[in-house]
Amino acid sequence: MGMTKVLCGLIIKDQQILICRRKPEKSLGGYWEFPGGKLEEGETYEECLARELQEELDLRVTVKNHFKTVIHQYDLKTIELISYRCETEDAEIKLVDHDQIEWVEVPDLLKWTLAPADVPIAEALIETYKLSK
Repeated sequence: MGMTKVLCGLIIKDQQILICRRKPEKSLGGYWEFPGGKLEEGETYEECLARELQEELDLRVTVKNHFKTVIHQYDLKTIELISYRCETEDAEIKLVDHDQIEWVEVPDLLKWTLAPADVPIAEALIETYKLSK
């Protein structure tokens, strides 16, 4: 079984980061995650992330630099979760694949029930945040 490449955006605004809760009927329903989606054939990572954030949240972003990659084995599949820092000027967000969003303080990320693959990224963000203080 192959590995699925998934991109996620770390969107930080006013010292808070965007997380989204998966709809209950979806796989990992109820878990919080950094928004993004699956890489399609022929796309660059940056193109994929910009497309997914536009489709899922109606959010236009500027994809900046790679942050961290995590390989996680779920019950039925393995994903390679590739995170990038992103910037946006958009204020309005529309929910398509999620039922809720929150802007949270980076040090508080682990207080949320994050999808397992997202946890190491949150831990690295918290560590980076501490080092920048």
